[in-house]
Amino acid sequence: MPPQRASLESGTLAAMRGVVLPGNSTVEYREVPDPVPGPRQVLVRMHASTICGSDIRAIYREHLGVGAEAYQGVIAGHEPAGEVIALGPGCTRIKAGDRVAVYHIAGCGQCDECRKGYMIGCHAPQRAAYGWQRDGGHAPLLLAEEVTCLRLPDELSFVDGACAACGFGTAYEGLRRLGVNGRDRLLVTGLGPVGLAAAMLGRAMGATTVVGTDVSPERRRLATELGLVDAAIPADEQALQAVLDATDGGVEAAIDCSGAAPARVLAIEALRDWGRAAFVGEGGTVSLEVSRLLIHKQITLYGSWVTSLDHMAELLDRLVRWRLHPEVTVTDRFTLDQAAEAYQLADGGSSGKVAIVFD
Repeated sequence: MPPQRASLESGTLAAMRGVVLPGNSTVEYREVPDPVPGPRQVLVRMHASTICGSDIRAIYREHLGVGAEAYQGVIAGHEPAGEVIALGPGCTRIKAGDRVAVYHIAGCGQCDECRKGYMIGCHAPQRAAYGWQRDGGHAPLLLAEEVTCLRLPDELSFVDGACAACGFGTAYEGLRRLGVNGRDRLLVTGLGPVGLAAAMLGRAMGATTVVGTDVSPERRRLATELGLVDAAIPADEQALQAVLDATDGGVEAAIDCSGAAPARVLAIEALRDWGRAAFVGEGGTVSLEVSRLLIHKQITLYGSWVTSLDHMAELLDRLVRWRLHPEVTVTDRFTLDQAAEAYQLADGGSSGKVAIVFD
């Protein structure tokens, strides 16, 4: 069901102001009518909407404009959490008053990927990601498909829920693919918001040692201050030896959250024989010595894209059981009127998670 909006008639219907991203590292505002939920849709009053690195890379700086990353000039923000205030016809699971985190892609609901909950992989023409092809969370109200809404446990804040909507979900999916457990030492390359999430979750899943690398001293300091890593290592020419020294000769599992070629190579180089690695950082390319680094070491390499609806629900449950709050990785909060400052800071690559909050 495509998004619907009420039409403005004689100025009697309310309108709201939302953020759009025209490219060229700028933020603009657009006034649109308040949305009206159609069949199996809900209206969500926004409480938190965080900024993702993919927004910066693929929309804020320049519009990549192809495939799933084609930005359609809609209201930005694909990491939303809020309170349901109205229901369209046919809603059976979500109720008005429910606190929800929103899985950020609505698919066709019929293909194999959708039926498995991986709507990120839907190829149907009607697939639309919030903040990319349909209006997202950088506005006071969000029109959402009921199926994409997951109840947010009372123990978690709205900012926790927004972080789980993509960043923590992406990290969790990658770690889940790796099967991280108490037999593992874990390397996280890239200590941006997704890397911080991977370090936090990897520890909770049982990793006995967690080390991270990043070029930013601010991000290395944050990971250390939050107690997420045993060692925060500069991502330079000495990084490999430093990782080997910190882990008694290498790690069993590694996850690249940076998308940078040197970090991807490091994630593979630091693995012990029979190690596992996952790439979740978007963009870029990588060149590897396949025989030496993959074949002869019997390495398993996973590509992992976001997460599934079911695994996001599982993550919300695990966060409560593990007594974890993704909110601790948020270093800066802005109002909607301060969105330009928020995006500029997120683009700088030195902060933790950046959030737009509505209360």
